[in-house]
Amino acid sequence: MAREHDPGADPASAAAASGGPPGGDPTNLDPARGDRAGRQPHRGRWLVAVALLVVAIVLIVLLTRGGRTPPRAAPGAAVAAAQARSGDMNVYVYAIGTVTPQYTVSIYSQVTGQIMAVHYQEGQMVRPGEALIDIDPRPYQSTLQQAEGALKRDMGALAEARIDLQRYRDAYARNGIAKQQLDDQEQTVVQDEGTVEADQGTVAYDRVQLEYCHIVSPISGRVGLRLVDPGNTVFAGSGSTLAVVTQLQPITVVFDVSEDDLPRVQTQLQSNRQLAVDAFDRTNERQLDSGVLTAYDNLVDTSTGTVKFRARFPNSALALFPNQFVNARLLLQTLHQVTLVPSAAVQYDGTSAFVYVVQANGTVAVHPVMVVANDQQNSAVQGLNAGATVVTGGFERIENGARVTVENTSAVPAGGAAGAAGGTAATGTAR
Repeated sequence: MAREHDPGADPASAAAASGGPPGGDPTNLDPARGDRAGRQPHRGRWLVAVALLVVAIVLIVLLTRGGRTPPRAAPGAAVAAAQARSGDMNVYVYAIGTVTPQYTVSIYSQVTGQIMAVHYQEGQMVRPGEALIDIDPRPYQSTLQQAEGALKRDMGALAEARIDLQRYRDAYARNGIAKQQLDDQEQTVVQDEGTVEADQGTVAYDRVQLEYCHIVSPISGRVGLRLVDPGNTVFAGSGSTLAVVTQLQPITVVFDVSEDDLPRVQTQLQSNRQLAVDAFDRTNERQLDSGVLTAYDNLVDTSTGTVKFRARFPNSALALFPNQFVNARLLLQTLHQVTLVPSAAVQYDGTSAFVYVVQANGTVAVHPVMVVANDQQNSAVQGLNAGATVVTGGFERIENGARVTVENTSAVPAGGAAGAAGGTAATGTAR
């Protein structure tokens, strides 16, 4: 039995009863359209989320890049440097030497006798003629007195013979005597003259013997330790030394120079130059004195290949002591207006020398040079201009073209005529 439609019934119930959507919307009657309408709000939310995520990532990247400091260039290797300059350098020959006195006198007794007095003090400075030792002179005074007496006697005989000779000559002139008597008297005078001369020699000898009893210093210098005491008896010709006197002012230094340097020294001496020599102590730090070269030996020592040189020093301060070991420095020549760099700046690649020059762009470049002379401080080089900045330290961290950072830049230490450690000039050894 069919139901009648109730107009007052609920539309939703009617729609449900009829299988349609509530509300009676005719568009909701299509199932496919209903599914698309349900998915559109869900897709829109995903698109918005993705867009927000992209924006956030972009903002993070921009903020991160905007707060970061741009990277700096890597700093160069730290090095020490110095500036080359133009100046003078002295060229020296270095050698090891020994202080040698010009005179050393060992005094012996030339007479036999007892020592009466010793006048010197140990280590005393004495002058020529200053008394050192007295030996008992009494025996020699007596001998001298005897010789002088004999001389007077024989001189009287000679005078008598000469008077007789004159008488014989007068008598012979009057034909009063024979010629033989005159000749005999002439020879008698000659004999008496010879006797007188012998007596004079004996007197002179005895006077010398007497002088030997009073021993004096033959030179100026320093006397050594006392070797004899008063009361001792000394003998002539014995090997006992009574005193030793060594001259200290002036004094010499003998040093050995290689035969390779001999031609250069001879060249300077042949031009009538007086070569200066400086003497330094054993440590080669303190200069003791300055002198001049006086001579060199006439042969080369074949065992060492060296030649002995001798230099004289005034030794006014008595800084040089006999047999002292010293370092000698012989000035050969002076190089004028050469380019000077610290010796530490010169590097060697085999036999070739070079320096690292700091460029304006902060890099270093290898610059070949030729070393003319060098020492412990400076080197005189060719091929480099004065004013260039050269590396003096930190070589293990650089190479050609490397970027460097100069920690300190200093000028080349003063040398040459401007003055050097040691007193006179920059030292150098010619190459």
